[in-house]
Amino acid sequence: MTDPQNASDLRPKRILVLGATGTIGRATARALVARGHEVVCFVRPKAGVGGALTPEGTAKLLEGAKLRFGEVTDPASLRRDGFSGEPFDVLVSCLASRTGGEKDAWAIDYQAHSDALAAARAAGVSQMVLLSAICVQKPLLAFQQAKLAFEKELIASGLTYSIVRPTAFFKSLAGQIDRLRAGKPYLLFGDGRLTACKPISDDDLGRYLAECVDDDNRHDKILPIGGPGDAVTPIEQGERLFQLLGKEPKFKHVPVALMDAIIAGLSGLGRFSPKLRAKAELARIGRYYATESMLLLNPETGRYDAAATPSYGTETLFDFYARLVTGEARVERGDHAVF
Repeated sequence: MTDPQNASDLRPKRILVLGATGTIGRATARALVARGHEVVCFVRPKAGVGGALTPEGTAKLLEGAKLRFGEVTDPASLRRDGFSGEPFDVLVSCLASRTGGEKDAWAIDYQAHSDALAAARAAGVSQMVLLSAICVQKPLLAFQQAKLAFEKELIASGLTYSIVRPTAFFKSLAGQIDRLRAGKPYLLFGDGRLTACKPISDDDLGRYLAECVDDDNRHDKILPIGGPGDAVTPIEQGERLFQLLGKEPKFKHVPVALMDAIIAGLSGLGRFSPKLRAKAELARIGRYYATESMLLLNPETGRYDAAATPSYGTETLFDFYARLVTGEARVERGDHAVF
């Protein structure tokens, strides 16, 4: 049995990483390099949110890894520019659709991964580590269905797999700090206690993904994972931010029924406008996260179970909030921003 913490005992592997320019992808690439692996990152020539990252900027972010440039949505580019006819041991993917919209989800969360899997098998890859999401437990949205479709394909592929389903990310829970600094109230859906999560930091999740390469206890498994500490509700998140900012708590409650009305209106208009149809899907995504906990779902009871949700890592969400308030940390949210 391999000790995942002892990198010095590991046989270095040749690993191709997809989605390496996102915050979790960067953390994963760093962790793989730190564990002594030969890491090759396949990225777009203009990566990042809005294509703002140049090749030089990408190289600074992914120090210690080799870079190859191409388009992950082009199967020929994956083979030619990514794998380049060379053998690899492992494919690691932190790739995800930017918006979660239906078209984007099926193009990235499913099709790009399916094409990458085919190219990986041709390159002799015998193992894949996949970053998925815990919300696929209750797949009501297009991006969840696309992720599940690829998970099923990966499991049936014959490759050794680790499918990692994290709970929630710090960046997705820190979007209201500027509102609070400006004296505005913290927005809550319902009473602020409808949901809970055990969020995990980028660095902790990156290490967990990297360890999956060598830890045979994590092979051929679906792995839900959260961060350390107790599950937290939205109202607890807001209270802690106000405390750290030295401000009196001030909340604004948004009825879930209002979200339902907005979704119904956009869905009706979406029959005549693709743009409004896409907005309706984004509104459905927002409602999902406002009403569903990011915790392990008990299939027998249909309830989310914080105690059963595995924990990993050292940094809590409130540790991150403290660093955010002092300016030691910052948030890159991109296309997933809601507030």
